Amino acid sequence: MKKILILTASIGALGAAAPSFGTDLAGQPAKVKAVPAAAPIIDWSGYYIGVNGGWGTSRNCWDFNGVTPEGCHNSTGGTIGGQIGYRWQIFNMVYGIEGQGNWADFNGSNVSTAFPADTVGTTTDAFGLLTSHIGYAFNAVLLYGKGGAAVTSNIYHVNSVATGAEIGKNNDVRWGGVLGAGAEVSFTPNWSAGVEYNHLFMQRSNISFPAALGADRVHQDVDLITARLNYKFGSPFAK
Repeated sequence: MKKILILTASIGALGAAAPSFGTDLAGQPAKVKAVPAAAPIIDWSGYYIGVNGGWGTSRNCWDFNGVTPEGCHNSTGGTIGGQIGYRWQIFNMVYGIEGQGNWADFNGSNVSTAFPADTVGTTTDAFGLLTSHIGYAFNAVLLYGKGGAAVTSNIYHVNSVATGAEIGKNNDVRWGGVLGAGAEVSFTPNWSAGVEYNHLFMQRSNISFPAALGADRVHQDVDLITARLNYKFGSPFAK
């Protein structure tokens, strides 16, 4: 009988303490792990304007009267210019159109294989590109390809090997095509920087000199590597 009374008293004491213990637990602040904020999604859509600069080489092959080879040379040098364009983004795909104009200083020459007393040379002093773009955006990183039309401004000259004196000179503007690829990184809401490679396929041109020198048919290809800096107008983030 004594054991039953002790057990009954213990159960009663435990029952009385339970609400108080529960109240103490309820008063403790709950620890909830903070959910990290998601990184903003970059939206590449919008108008942009920028500058570019780098290096280029123009491969020029001369054929006297379009038949007799006079040899080839690389005209190399620096370039600087600007670009303006528009992009629009659909999910991760980015499409665009761009116009680019550059000053250039690509110079080179070779001794004519047909006329060893003469040096033939080419200077490319400007070029322009009008291209469409397609790319894939990895948030702040954009990889893209491009293609379209190209134009170059060139000066052709013939000099004496013995004296270096200019014997003949002419210039022309020629049209062709361009294929290229690039990578660009958005590092602030509106600013981005990248690097780009382009290859220009230019049509052959007939270059006339004074009657004593006749004419040459010149074939040209151009390779360009440039760094780019762009400023994009509008909101930098997707919805």
